Amino acid sequence: MMKLKSALPLAPLLGGAALAQTATPELNTGDTAWMLVASALVLLMTPGLAFFYGGLSRTQSVLNTMMMSVVSIGLVGILWMVAGYSIAFGPGGNPIVGSLDNAGFNGLAGQLTGTIPSYVFAAFQAMFAIIALALISGAVIERMRFGAFVLFGALWSLLIYAPLAHWVWNADGWLFKLGALDFAGGTVIHIAAGVSGLVAATVLGSRIGFPRTAHVPHNVPFVLLGAGLLWFGWMGFNAGSALAANQTAALAFMTTLIAPAAAMLTWLGLESLRNGKPTAVGAATGLVVGLVAITPACGWVSPLASVLVGALGAAASFAAVQYKTRMKADDSLDVFACHGVAGIVGALLTGALAFTTGSGKPWVDQVLIQALGVLAAVVFTGLGTFILLKLVSLVMPLRVPANQEIVGIDVSAHSEQGYSDSETGLGAPVFVGGD
Repeated sequence: MMKLKSALPLAPLLGGAALAQTATPELNTGDTAWMLVASALVLLMTPGLAFFYGGLSRTQSVLNTMMMSVVSIGLVGILWMVAGYSIAFGPGGNPIVGSLDNAGFNGLAGQLTGTIPSYVFAAFQAMFAIIALALISGAVIERMRFGAFVLFGALWSLLIYAPLAHWVWNADGWLFKLGALDFAGGTVIHIAAGVSGLVAATVLGSRIGFPRTAHVPHNVPFVLLGAGLLWFGWMGFNAGSALAANQTAALAFMTTLIAPAAAMLTWLGLESLRNGKPTAVGAATGLVVGLVAITPACGWVSPLASVLVGALGAAASFAAVQYKTRMKADDSLDVFACHGVAGIVGALLTGALAFTTGSGKPWVDQVLIQALGVLAAVVFTGLGTFILLKLVSLVMPLRVPANQEIVGIDVSAHSEQGYSDSETGLGAPVFVGGD
């Protein structure tokens, strides 16, 4: 039997809270097998996001758009091992950050987190940290320098994402102690990425021609493929957050099926009422919004309640997309409207609809706690993102030159283009300007 050195530092969910009180848990091979699969499913989400975002971009910037997601895998994967995991989940920390005892994954060999090897838990959480950064990229595509995004992403992952994960998911974290509920990342990932994306879009400024010039998706099949891969991987994202192959995982799996279906139908209905016809991009967007909204609640609400979560999340995000120009920020792929807004709705509905909170508080009290968690995440990620971008701008320009932006930045940033000339009708690639 393998033993923990100390009480489990993590209890992000109902099962985890019980595990945190177990001093000598035993390795469960079934739970371990499921979590290995769930981790792989979540990893697939980031390439899926690359297709989703890539299809929504212009032809001449598709590679750069997809590369921002792909590079997040390598960048955050390394940083999570070096320090990110320990900042979030290191034992013996304080209410704000964990210790650095697990830096470099030190001390995890032979240890358990609940009933699974700590290495498996660290890998599962790494996938969350990776896609959180990749989500932000959708707000700044077609104008942010690739190098600036990489530097910003490194700082954001360590200084914003990891501490926020500690607040919400570590037993030492102040929001965890307050009783805030976030089953699989509505606050830690989606609100954080949505708000950070909005701030980044504001700091960078609008794309040339926005909003007068239409920036239409260049490859709708890519969008549908990406959405499908996201939904597939999201089953591991949400159900895997039970950290075991149990009834809680089964409930999360079911609500992750129902809520996006309800959200997709809601979005298509609203789109038909507003524009006369439902669209494929609308279907893909609606299901992703439903996935976002159910994420914080998936293990705590009934399948019937998940219909309401998906529908309300879609309605709120749809309204936010319609009024995005009034915010004076060119959030290119509606990261805030789809992830920030739906994440906020989902977090609040978690308090209102959860039939098990583990807190014993009346639902009104739980909603107030959820609202405080949302406010803390918005302020911390918004202000932190602004400061980090200003720091990066002291090292290098955040934005590509105007001529590169107009012709697309695939060739100038990567010396490649997404399609051959015969497929697009484009002329031979020409390197424009500096790096």
